[in-house]
Amino acid sequence: MVRIILVQGDITAERVDAVVNAANSSLLGGGGVDGAIHRRGGPQILEACRALRASHYGKGLATGRAVATTAGLLPAEHVIHTVGPVYSREEDRSELLASCYRESLRVAAELGARTVAFPAISTGVYGWPMDDGARIALATVRSAAGGSVEEVRFVLFDAQAYAAFEAAYASGGA
Repeated sequence: MVRIILVQGDITAERVDAVVNAANSSLLGGGGVDGAIHRRGGPQILEACRALRASHYGKGLATGRAVATTAGLLPAEHVIHTVGPVYSREEDRSELLASCYRESLRVAAELGARTVAFPAISTGVYGWPMDDGARIALATVRSAAGGSVEEVRFVLFDAQAYAAFEAAYASGGA
């Protein structure tokens, strides 16, 4: 069974095998977690993302999918980029959000990663309610983790996000 750890802090400072990036479909950087990972990781990450765009992902990475690159200057081996869904009150996109976590864990296992750090995918500018995002993230990781992955860290930016994940963790019995 995978060990789940909650951390309040900066995901770009985590010493893990793989850091998950809440990317946009262009893979070319953006705001929030995506911007922070690209800034701290240096130009190697952008170069690797451009190479992906020039080869397999000419139209960008689809929502719910994941792909890995170098971690550049980050204290990790790999960055796993995943594109979360934009929250909608009219359409249930929960399966797409769960897919981000499942696909990231699949890629991590293919890489042989033992430790993986996740942000709270889609809960920033994409508007997903933090409580629901935490519930989906934890439930998906509990059911999907396996292979080489021994530890999943959810690295939450602020106290509100940490509290939401802590409540979801406690209610799920992990």
